[in-house]
Amino acid sequence: MYTTLISAAELAANIDRPDWVVVDCRHDLVNLAFGRDAYAAGHLPGAVFADMETELSGARRGPDGVFRGRHPLPEKEALVEALRAWGVNDATQVVAYDAHGGMYAARLWWLLRWIGHEAAAVLDGGLPAWQALGQPVVTEVPAKPRGTIEARAPFVPTVTVAEVLENIESAKRTVVDARAADRFRGENETVDPVGGHIPGAKNRFFKDNLQGDGRFKAPAQLREEFGSVIGDPKDAIMQCGSGVTACHNLLALEVAGMPGAALYPGSWSEWSADPARPVATGS
Repeated sequence: MYTTLISAAELAANIDRPDWVVVDCRHDLVNLAFGRDAYAAGHLPGAVFADMETELSGARRGPDGVFRGRHPLPEKEALVEALRAWGVNDATQVVAYDAHGGMYAARLWWLLRWIGHEAAAVLDGGLPAWQALGQPVVTEVPAKPRGTIEARAPFVPTVTVAEVLENIESAKRTVVDARAADRFRGENETVDPVGGHIPGAKNRFFKDNLQGDGRFKAPAQLREEFGSVIGDPKDAIMQCGSGVTACHNLLALEVAGMPGAALYPGSWSEWSADPARPVATGS
């Protein structure tokens, strides 16, 4: 069972197994058609496509009409239904990939852990690593038999905006922001209407988890780097712009052998939508 990362060579050796499901998670935050178009142009053999906006995220506003962020968590029932449509069973090994260093694939990895599915991994290095081995891409869309996966108790914790707000006063937990340093400081904000960060948060850009070839750094290096940002992972909260790249930091923590950090799903997009919530700028 693979529960964090899988290499391109390991995936190539197992990709034809009927009890494995490979999921293409490519996406672009600006061009929302990019992922599906890229999948149609060529994807890993047997891979299905996951849409970030409609399948890996839920409605931006809750039943009360309150904005929950740009990529709030999907309803668990809807996520399970999507997984079944992709052919996922309780014993299925799921492998998520993208072409962005795991930026989007980590979201599916985390969502699977959120519904209690342990056999979930991200293709280390993504599509470029696959193609670097000379492995093929195809255009055929697979016909998967319907899966039977059920949601179980989550392996991963979450926190609400109210809990993050309360933490500003108590400072019991370390909030870590996965966005680029300039956006963290409140500069060059082009995605959300307000620039800055949650007061007291620390910055760990998710791309710092990767080597130059797009694969994750070694566990020992990740452990050393995260150790300078957080103490006990169980006292840490990971966030980003909208709850997507924070999952990359959560995956890196798992690779480092530092499990237990929580995700703040709404992240900066939810936080900054209410002018009553405090905002910090600078480093």
